[in-house]
Amino acid sequence: MTIQINTDKTITGEERSSDFFSSQIAEALERFESHITRIEVHLKDENGKKDGFKDISCLLEARLEGRQPIAISNQANSIDLAVTGAIDKIKSAIETIVEKKQNH
Repeated sequence: MTIQINTDKTITGEERSSDFFSSQIAEALERFESHITRIEVHLKDENGKKDGFKDISCLLEARLEGRQPIAISNQANSIDLAVTGAIDKIKSAIETIVEKKQNH
């Protein structure tokens, strides 16, 4: 499973942050690893340099073997919260898809 992290110009894609989020995503989706070929993470600050409420957006796109990609987004006040919320949402979506596939 490949994990690619993309940031807009207002969010610094520090190596430490990328490694941290990659390992968080890999750990959360570990049991679905055989179904996932790639995860793309898109982090964006909706307001640029200005402060705002829930202005950090995290879009997660999962590419599953033999299926159309699925994408979810989550907005929060910080990068950590945006990523964590997005991981929870994508994990739930993948779980549903994999369980439906196994029941058929």
